[in-house]
Amino acid sequence: MSTVFIGTSPFAAAVLERLADSEAHRPALVVTRPDRPSGRGRRMTPPPVAETARALGIALEQPSSVNDEPARTRIAAALGAGRGTVVVCAFGALIKEPLLSEHEIINVHPSLLPRWRGAAPVERAIMAGDRETGVSIMRLEAGLDSGPVCLSGVEPIRAQDTYGSLAERLQTLAGELLVEALDRRPPFAEQPQDGVTYAEKLGPEDRMLDPARPAVELERTVRALHPHIGARLQLPDGTVLGVQRAALLDEPPPTAPGVSASEGRLLLGCDPGVLELLVVQPPGGRAMDASAFLRGHGL
Repeated sequence: MSTVFIGTSPFAAAVLERLADSEAHRPALVVTRPDRPSGRGRRMTPPPVAETARALGIALEQPSSVNDEPARTRIAAALGAGRGTVVVCAFGALIKEPLLSEHEIINVHPSLLPRWRGAAPVERAIMAGDRETGVSIMRLEAGLDSGPVCLSGVEPIRAQDTYGSLAERLQTLAGELLVEALDRRPPFAEQPQDGVTYAEKLGPEDRMLDPARPAVELERTVRALHPHIGARLQLPDGTVLGVQRAALLDEPPPTAPGVSASEGRLLLGCDPGVLELLVVQPPGGRAMDASAFLRGHGL
């Protein structure tokens, strides 16, 4: 059976590698988004899935829109006259009609649906303090991650998990579940109506550590955004500091929420609780221990 893989992110690239390793389901075509400017030099950079497809020697298309007729024609040609499947994983753009109805399309979604439908399910699960998450293999429909599910797997969220550590385990689980779903073809079941939550796209406000919030929530935010996005904290002098690692402290908070320095430690008093900032990154600088930052930045 022919497959076409549509995806963009590093997570999707890891799933693509697993799919390509399966003799029966190695994609005939990979579709991803166009190269985009990145970094300080704004150099044109290919998506991770494009780099992986080239390394694997798989035909690659990067249309301006996967829904346009030329892209749809290329997908249909890759699937051939027989029955084929389009696999979507972390693509980052909507797939619309008529493409939705032209082929069987299954989606690899890193959550236990119907919890955390949407753009940032891994980050939102950590932020919410969930004890577990997972991966769901579902049929793609017009609704936001609302299609029926044929297979799912559970992954515990550990106390010190960051996005990076959790996503690494989830992408391994996702690859195995995807191949199993294509091999076994288990039946699809509609998602329950109870328990639906939405993982909204992360914005600048999600990155900022607000001391008016509980320290336990901010510690989860730091972990949820590391290492790919990064949490941020505004210091009293207006400097916006990146925060890569932090830890909850079991000690009374200061009289008022805010940033303070104590014996070489950088502390954030919250409402309630105290967060110690362990690894920070000043604007335009490298990541460093908070004690090193404090030696060059008085508070």
